[in-house]
Amino acid sequence: MAQKRKLPPLPEHPAHKLHTDYLCMMIPLLAWPVFLYGLRPLVLSLVALVTAKICDHLVAFLRRRRYDRGDNSSLVHAMLLVMLLPASVPYYVVCISVAFSVLLAKEAFGGYGAYPFHPTAVGYAVAAVSWPQYLFQYPVPFQEQLPLTGSLDNVLFTEGVGHVMRTGGIPNISRFDLFLGNYASFMGTSPVIILLSCGLFLLVRRRIDLIVPIGFGISCGVIAWCFPRIGNAQGYFWQDTAQRMQSVQFELLSGVMLFSAIFLSCEPCTTPKNRLSRLLYGLLWGFLAMMYRYYGSYETGVCFALLAVNAASGYIDRIVVKLSANAKGVLRHVV
Repeated sequence: MAQKRKLPPLPEHPAHKLHTDYLCMMIPLLAWPVFLYGLRPLVLSLVALVTAKICDHLVAFLRRRRYDRGDNSSLVHAMLLVMLLPASVPYYVVCISVAFSVLLAKEAFGGYGAYPFHPTAVGYAVAAVSWPQYLFQYPVPFQEQLPLTGSLDNVLFTEGVGHVMRTGGIPNISRFDLFLGNYASFMGTSPVIILLSCGLFLLVRRRIDLIVPIGFGISCGVIAWCFPRIGNAQGYFWQDTAQRMQSVQFELLSGVMLFSAIFLSCEPCTTPKNRLSRLLYGLLWGFLAMMYRYYGSYETGVCFALLAVNAASGYIDRIVVKLSANAKGVLRHVV
């Protein structure tokens, strides 16, 4: 009998190591909400990972191609999306938003390396627009563990830091709790110490660079300093420095700002290639993110702002390259 021919193994995916490092960083980020709320965040993460795997297998079957086991990008986008959701979100919201991020934002454009919009941001936008009642109500930490199934009627919920600042109030969170992440927020975006540690690891491993995050942070920090949403700072921007510093602290370290700067800013498929372009990209992203925070319908709009700058990424790159070439031509002509 003729033996079945074995297909040669697929070559290693070019971004396999990058995605592996990102998935490893999800472990400490997931440990904190498990500590605060019980096992429900872990189950939500497993649901997201299984949904992403099913979507990848489905696309491979429909396109009649071999499933690439080395492509873990869908798993990364699924985990990043779960980290942007509260621990009380229903399971079906996770399944649908992950399916949109994989099938619509990634595979509909040709798979990894071809999509113009960050899949995590697309999935979050779908969830935020479709189920805002679930995304912007956060369970209070250190109450009874959230049930894995059934009703959440007995769970205490609270508004987020962004909602408090939008109404002109000052969040009742100490600096220690802010850095530790000991307050109601999205699952993986509150522990500043863990986020900075993960960012340092990715930076040492050269998985991210600082150009886009620096531009993003500068733009957000300048707006938060000049136009604070908390307190009654008035007059010139060098007056009432204590209140302005408090505004910068809460704007940058609460919500999803720091998480986005570390994990969403350096997606190689959606960011510009030129260094100056990436700086302008980060500055524009930070400006739009703060505008969404100040005037948008939702208390956080970082992912909506990211989708907007994704659309302009290639245009920014072309403009900067063209202006650089023109400047060099003028300088050469003068010399």
